[in-house]
Amino acid sequence: MNNPQHESISIIVPVYNSEGTLAALVAEVQSVLDPLGQNYEIILVNDGSRDQSWQMIEKLVAENPDRVRGIKLMRNYGQHNALLCGIRAAKNEICITMDDDLQHPASAIPQILEKLNEGLDVVYASPEEETHGFFRDMASVITKLALANTMNSESARNVSAFRGFRTKVRDAFAAFNGSNVAVDVLLSWATTRFGVIKVPHRPRTIGKSNYSFKSLLQHATNMMTGYSTLPLRISSGIGFLFTLFGIGVLLYTLIRYLIYGGLVPGFTFTASLIAIFSGAQLFALGILGEYIARMHYRLMDKPSYTVESKEGFDDGD
Repeated sequence: MNNPQHESISIIVPVYNSEGTLAALVAEVQSVLDPLGQNYEIILVNDGSRDQSWQMIEKLVAENPDRVRGIKLMRNYGQHNALLCGIRAAKNEICITMDDDLQHPASAIPQILEKLNEGLDVVYASPEEETHGFFRDMASVITKLALANTMNSESARNVSAFRGFRTKVRDAFAAFNGSNVAVDVLLSWATTRFGVIKVPHRPRTIGKSNYSFKSLLQHATNMMTGYSTLPLRISSGIGFLFTLFGIGVLLYTLIRYLIYGGLVPGFTFTASLIAIFSGAQLFALGILGEYIARMHYRLMDKPSYTVESKEGFDDGD
């Protein structure tokens, strides 16, 4: 078995409005990997930033031409889309993905490498505790539950944007081309050998998170309807339950008629039944509509991302 401590590493960072943290991030990664004698590259993927992030990336590439590489996307595609772009551009044997906000400690990279050496293909550096606030933490829990179902792995409950994996697993999703990207789900297409380590995640000191409660819920919905049939099964289950409920109401009406005679009185009772069944039908139609929309977008063949320019790569890369 290869020792990840001696394998080459690609550090992949999706960048969005982070001109103030990139220099410190690159310096921190270098301070950890240089003493180890690792062969590594740092790939910074600019995901349509509105500030001077790309100019900062160009500066860092110029200052570290053998270590830092930059990719500029045509517009903002989303964190996972930018990650996919960086993963496909990686040249080395191990990929480490990190956020651009300095919350992920580069000092934990050797721990990830050690864990990979236990025969694992993917290792998550999960935070020791969530520090985002109640609603953001609740949204994270919902997202991880959705991932657990989609990935069919308990490790999904500990997913983190700070992860390491063997670059060869990307072969499993080499042909993937869609606008709704979930990197963790794509990784599960290649392997079931997941691992988790707990590391401290530092509080954000510059800027604010681009993930809100709403965006995380949207991400969870995209995963559930884009990579799983669970919502359809839930819809079928609700339909079956309401069918049994309807049969029960019919039996109640017949028995009451046979015992007492006359019809069951009450406009409220009838209106409530109509509202309940109509709501169940609309819920099921909504789930079907989500899947039809996913099929529509997939048939449009929208790319996961489009690269505008690159810095620091060899010609032809």
